[in-house]
Amino acid sequence: MTHDLKRTLGVFDAVVVGLGAMVGAGIFAALAPAARAAGGLLLAALLVAAVVAYCNAHSSARLAARYPSSGGTYVYGRERLGPFWGHLAGWAFVVGKTASCAAMALTVGAYAWPERQHEVAVASVVALTAASYGGVQRSARIARLIVAAVLAVLAGVVVACLTSGTADAGRLWGEGGGGPAGLLQGAGLLFFAFAGYARITTLGEEVRDPQRTIPRAVPLALGIALFVYAAVAVAVLSVLGADVLAGSTAPLADAVRAAGRPELAPVVRVGAVLAALGSLLALVLGVSRTALAMARDGHLPHALAAVHPRHRVPHRAELAVGTVVAVLAATTDLRGAIGFSSFGVLAYYAIANASAWTLGSGVKGRAVAAVGLSGCVVLACALPLGAAVSGAAVLALGALAYGVRSRFRSAV
Repeated sequence: MTHDLKRTLGVFDAVVVGLGAMVGAGIFAALAPAARAAGGLLLAALLVAAVVAYCNAHSSARLAARYPSSGGTYVYGRERLGPFWGHLAGWAFVVGKTASCAAMALTVGAYAWPERQHEVAVASVVALTAASYGGVQRSARIARLIVAAVLAVLAGVVVACLTSGTADAGRLWGEGGGGPAGLLQGAGLLFFAFAGYARITTLGEEVRDPQRTIPRAVPLALGIALFVYAAVAVAVLSVLGADVLAGSTAPLADAVRAAGRPELAPVVRVGAVLAALGSLLALVLGVSRTALAMARDGHLPHALAAVHPRHRVPHRAELAVGTVVAVLAATTDLRGAIGFSSFGVLAYYAIANASAWTLGSGVKGRAVAAVGLSGCVVLACALPLGAAVSGAAVLALGALAYGVRSRFRSAV
């Protein structure tokens, strides 16, 4: 007997799930490496990342309204471009985001108990996998609490910095960085933090009235996240400047200290832990739903296509994802995962934009898809060389796996 996923999420919950992924650990971790690349052009890099993210969100929302099922771009690529492109999109998403899950878990450990980083990381994976196993509505309720707490912490950081006597608007545009190439690399790194709206589209089978809900939820979540990121970036730059920010390992904590409010640093640390937990929860939801869709089509073991008869969640896919992430969190150092994950996600959205181009619904839709596709390719190529090479190798491995599987099926 087969079971369908349960449609329980409205616009508000869908927005919260997206915000939980976007306004997450990226805001605490991505600013410093982006500042090292872009220097004084950090705010311009943020704008470039936001433009590409908007194009991707617009294309994804159009496709999700047409194909309201679990899997996101895996489904869109399969339906619009063919099975190979769907497989490649799903492969890029599952592999890249599984590494991101482990990175978020390790972030929790690093902030909560640095001496027991791996143990705390594994415990957080187990706890959040159990929470998602209980149903997407429970996960949405947890995400609401986390998002509210993180937004409160970030608001405190912004107010503390901008009202301090050390704030200086002249620091917003400094020297340094790698020119246009550095700007694009910074944008590619910052894109990592914007990619969370994909979680809304991958939950297409669990959203009420998806043709209406998803096109509303995606731009709302992205718009709120952009406002928050811009406010935090301006506040932190105003007290640290791009040079100091580039060398910081905990930029938001350093910013409140520079603003004369050192008592807020522990609060920022707690906010970072909550943010990483929110990102991890949203990632487990998104990766497991894409794994479900790929298992239904035979690209992953068919056992992962099972849906729990009571909770109506892809419980085997969730447990499989949680197990792999826990192993990675226990054994691996994934500090360089931002660049690797960004490459995979940019490849994923390049396929989404190419799929949206085929919808052919007006000049605006095609223009946005074209800009999004071009932006994804440019930012992926501008990422650090190691991330680009390893990401390309993973995509090639996925393509090889598809070819071997197709040949085996034709031989049988």
